[in-house]
Amino acid sequence: MLRRVHARRVPDAEAVAAGDRRALARAITLVESMREDDRRAAEALLEALLPRAGGAVRLGISGPPGVGKSTFIEAFGTHLTGAGHRVAVLAVDPTSSRSGGSILGDKTRMEALARDPGAFIRPSPSGGELGGVARRTGEALLLCEAAGFDVVLVETVGVGQSEVAVADLTDLFVLLASPTGGDDLQGIKRGVMELADIVIVTKADGDLAPAARHAAADLRHAISLLRPKHPGIEAEVLLASSLTGAGVAEAWEAVRSLHERLRSSGRLDEIRAEQADAWLWSEVRAGLVERFRRRPTVAAAVARLEADVRAGTVAPSVAARRLLDGVADGAGA
Repeated sequence: MLRRVHARRVPDAEAVAAGDRRALARAITLVESMREDDRRAAEALLEALLPRAGGAVRLGISGPPGVGKSTFIEAFGTHLTGAGHRVAVLAVDPTSSRSGGSILGDKTRMEALARDPGAFIRPSPSGGELGGVARRTGEALLLCEAAGFDVVLVETVGVGQSEVAVADLTDLFVLLASPTGGDDLQGIKRGVMELADIVIVTKADGDLAPAARHAAADLRHAISLLRPKHPGIEAEVLLASSLTGAGVAEAWEAVRSLHERLRSSGRLDEIRAEQADAWLWSEVRAGLVERFRRRPTVAAAVARLEADVRAGTVAPSVAARRLLDGVADGAGA
């Protein structure tokens, strides 16, 4: 049983493991907290629940703005819950670089899935993280697995060069593209295309159906020119309509089949081990920066050096070296 640091805030590990949604929501709020005492409580909670995690299909879903990510996820998630799966959706919303605020509107955009007893939707602000993945998304994913969700979807902010962050959290990466084809191909960076396990052309219905087929053909050709992410496995390109449901079942079958193939070959264990290692060093880097800035000698020098850098009187590399030298010498910069 976990020691309760604050009874109001720290959820019970057994309640999370039993699938209590309120306990899970509180647990995710706890791991997202920046407070030092909350971080220690979150670490204890994660330690208690980690043996129960690891059993889900971890799926990252991304695509350009307007491609219909939330609409597709609702159709996809509803199909999965209808087939008896328990689905958790971690929807990362953009955080304003000016106000720090976030819209967090995914529950509104996925109304039917939000009401589904077999689904759990958790919107989280990106906090300005590269790739549109909140820093604690990985911990939230583990908590959802420990709570018994066997499919965890991570919806990211959008597509960009830094969007590859989602690949360090999930087993498979699904890239959504719209029937506009040419415009999408221009907007999707090669690095993101290379990370895609499955590409799905959305809105493949009605008048857009011919354009969707054409876009899929273009994408298949583009993918054939890339180096496969997994040796001998070329990314599959599919068509789907969130409106009619066409192609949604096929999308899940493609995910399930590839996931099983990776698992049976041992490649899935390798992927998760590599991700855990990358996560470790990401936490070390972030923790070092946080502790570095909290040091009294650094805090006293940072404001002065930042002002000099902004004014252009000191180069950023020089200012960084002075700060690091000051810490190494045990003195101010």
